[in-house]
Amino acid sequence: MNGRSQAVRLPKEFRFEGDRVTIRRVDGGVLLEPVPTPQTALAALRASFARMDALLGDSPFPEREPQPAAPIREYFD
Repeated sequence: MNGRSQAVRLPKEFRFEGDRVTIRRVDGGVLLEPVPTPQTALAALRASFARMDALLGDSPFPEREPQPAAPIREYFD
C-alpha cells in the first residue's frame, strides 16, 4: 500500500522507458504498457512498414513500358 492506493514495485529488468504507463485489466490480470512518445511511435511505424516490405519482396506490379507523350490538342476559340 502507498497511502490509500495499492502499489507494485517492479524489478530492474522490468523498468519502462519514460515516466508514464497505461494500465488496463485483461483476462487474468493487469497489463502495464509504456505511453508511446512521438519518437517510439515513429520507430514502431517504420518497423511495421519494413516488415511489410520484407513480406512483399518484389513489387506486385509489372514494369510498364514508356508511353508516348499525349498529343497537343487544339481547342475551339
